[in-house]
Amino acid sequence: MSFPKLPGSRATIPAILAGIAGILLVLYAWRLPPFTSSVQTTDDAYVRGLVTVVSPQVAGYLVEIPVQDYAAVKEGDLLARIDDRIFQQRLAQARAQLSTALATLSNLELQRRTKEAGVDVARAQVENAEAQLVKAQADQRRMAPLIEANIQSRAQGDTLRAALRQAEAGVAQNRASETVAEQSLAETLATRPGLEAAVQNAEAAVRLAEIDVQNTRILAPRDGRLGEVGARLGQYVTAGTQITSVVPSLRWVVANYKETQLAGMQAGQPVSVRVDALQGARLSGRVERFSPATGSEFSVIRADNATGNFTKVAQRLPVRIVIDPGQPLADRLSPGMSVVVSIDTAAAVPAGEERRAVAQD
Repeated sequence: MSFPKLPGSRATIPAILAGIAGILLVLYAWRLPPFTSSVQTTDDAYVRGLVTVVSPQVAGYLVEIPVQDYAAVKEGDLLARIDDRIFQQRLAQARAQLSTALATLSNLELQRRTKEAGVDVARAQVENAEAQLVKAQADQRRMAPLIEANIQSRAQGDTLRAALRQAEAGVAQNRASETVAEQSLAETLATRPGLEAAVQNAEAAVRLAEIDVQNTRILAPRDGRLGEVGARLGQYVTAGTQITSVVPSLRWVVANYKETQLAGMQAGQPVSVRVDALQGARLSGRVERFSPATGSEFSVIRADNATGNFTKVAQRLPVRIVIDPGQPLADRLSPGMSVVVSIDTAAAVPAGEERRAVAQD
């Protein structure tokens, strides 16, 4: 039995084969069945680092900038210096005010001793007046029978009674003087907390002035390399003016994976990082941790899906990837570089990495 020949079959077969090849190519490119793979790849990934913006804390004119763009620096290296003449004078003024406060406090100690001596004198005068009163009372008791018997004149009795009243008044007067002296001492002692507070305030002013003087020297906060030095000699800078940036050697990668790619992905899995700037060179790393929310949740203006027509868009979740140490090319990574990240979600997590991930969580 023979089949009839179809017209144009020789041209149709290559077209069909080309269509099938195209379909297979699309399936392969989109990793659709039968070409699904456990390796999840994204090119929405970038190198990150700790970029510290260096700014002054005081205002003034720049008189020294000993560094240049992209230079390597150590922690504590001088990056720029502000004219400190005004701040030095403020420090001298604060120290003078501290000396005045200390002198006033020392003078209070002398006043305290003087007032205590005054209290002792007043008490001694009270004792003397009380002794005079005792003598006058004794004279009165001795002379009273003699006066009644007309052995002594009544004028003598009047003199003794006057002496007794004078002694009583002297005791009252000296006791009042003692009270006044004690009150004066108490008032002097009451001023001590205020003077001590004035000393503490002056000491704080000195420390603040010393800090301002130190802040005229803008130092590198840590080891690293500088960005562009935007300051110039003679420029007037204020608190917050950007002088330069310091970028330490620590690097990591943040890969933004679609939520449909996250199945099976976990901390500790090995990662392959292909760096565009290094002619596609590959570096190894591992998944360190996952963002607690998708990038859209951290955006300043978040989309409201409850308005208008809705079109479902796969969200992306940032994944932090740490670069394995000991790779020479890792030192050439710079924050902001774009990379392509591949994670094998079927790969087993090493036991040590799994424990480390749990400890971090």
